[in-house]
Amino acid sequence: MPSYLSPGVYVEEVQSGSRPIEGVGTAVAAFVGFAEKGPVNKPTLIANWSQFTNTFGDFIDGSYLAHSVYGYFSNGGGVCYIVRIGASDGAAVVTARAELAAVGAAKGNGLAITAVEGGEVGNSITIEVTDGPDGSAPDVFNLTVKVDGQLQETYEGVTTKRGKTNVATAVNAASKLIRIADSTANIESVTRGTTSLAGGGHSAPAAVSATDYVGDPAARTGFGGLEAIDEVTMVSAPDLMAAFQQGMIDLESVKTVQTAMINHCELMGDRMAILDTPPNLNVQEVKDWRVSTTGYDSKYAALYWPWVKVLDPPSGKNIFIPPSGIVGGVWSRNDDVRGVHKAPANEVVRGVVDIELNISKVEHDLLNPVGINVIRSFPGKGIKIWGARTLSSDASWRYINVRRLFNYLEKSILNGTDWVVFEPNDPALWSRIRRTIAAFLVNEWRKGALFGYTADQAFFVKCDDETNPSESIDAGQVVCEIGVAPVKPAEFVIFRLSQFSGGTSLVAE
Repeated sequence: MPSYLSPGVYVEEVQSGSRPIEGVGTAVAAFVGFAEKGPVNKPTLIANWSQFTNTFGDFIDGSYLAHSVYGYFSNGGGVCYIVRIGASDGAAVVTARAELAAVGAAKGNGLAITAVEGGEVGNSITIEVTDGPDGSAPDVFNLTVKVDGQLQETYEGVTTKRGKTNVATAVNAASKLIRIADSTANIESVTRGTTSLAGGGHSAPAAVSATDYVGDPAARTGFGGLEAIDEVTMVSAPDLMAAFQQGMIDLESVKTVQTAMINHCELMGDRMAILDTPPNLNVQEVKDWRVSTTGYDSKYAALYWPWVKVLDPPSGKNIFIPPSGIVGGVWSRNDDVRGVHKAPANEVVRGVVDIELNISKVEHDLLNPVGINVIRSFPGKGIKIWGARTLSSDASWRYINVRRLFNYLEKSILNGTDWVVFEPNDPALWSRIRRTIAAFLVNEWRKGALFGYTADQAFFVKCDDETNPSESIDAGQVVCEIGVAPVKPAEFVIFRLSQFSGGTSLVAE
């Protein structure tokens, strides 16, 4: 208390009885996979697609990460974290190449030309061969190098013969764009015409193991690097299936990585794993994968099937990709529009052309009870997610929205009550805690997140001398018991119809 030594009017600021609790974010995804460039094994915050391409590059062969992130943003996703894994130098760089055909020689015996810079930039280079200066020998020619149709370099009066005018010697000494293999001795001359370099780009790493995905928390690699990121609420590894398709890992390693994802989410307690199935599975095979092969049992994971077809910009064709990234975007959109308490199902999937396999209701009856969330196509209604179950055998945690609602409530209350630490542990503190948490839960009940006609039916907050006996106080503890009644989705809608004889009788009694 301040000391007042002279007469006067004084103003004191005092804290109010309760402090509001702010809800935490629920829609921050984390993706682990291959990329064209960018930091390796360093969780990097990405806010939009342009930022992703600037940091990690564009679509690459043998990787689903870019497609998944694009689908995430297209379906309403907000910020996300990217963890690039693979070899130390990341994705392999493929250099653009071409061949200048030799006069009178079979294809493959000409001059091999490669771009100086690896990647897609070499695909814009064009080589033009024309006749040499007037009066020159037939084997003398001019060579020009263009980029996107603009002339960049010219080499006049060159030949395939040894000497200063040798085309390989002249070009390799001066060109900043191309290199020519020094194999001109047995070539009389090259065919006149225009040749474009092609094939430049990036590809996925040549080798990867389950350890690259799992990582090490101490070294901040793989999933371990995400332990230091509190904001993450969803974890996905779409390139796990890319590595499987390329033979880098087998199905046992796929299970190992997915088990590690689940363990990571259970350890953190504030996020869920979105799992993919292997490609090209039919109904019986995907059920066997879920029940017999993997047998996952966790309230912190959800499994989606089948794969979805999207546009692949590099090839201009449609390809199938695992759905986890797109599903993460739907979860985010659902949170923004309806709230985390709404089951992320019966939602249209944007940007998807088709699905790998259309199933019937009878087939769906086999998959839904075992926790496989099916993506289905409905005539006239588009492609929708038609399942909202976790992989838990506990009926209390059957639904995704229930688990995510508790993650949201727990983290919000945890972050909003840190002011309690080191406060005097007395009835006044208990009362403030009750008021603070009750005010937050009333708000959630009004939003429709809790079940009950009244707030008293929706939740209770108990923090008094019964939950805080003297032994607990002496141990420096304050105990508050909270109970909530979450809303659960109307998964099965049943209408009972019956006949009855209506109207009134015309017979006089």
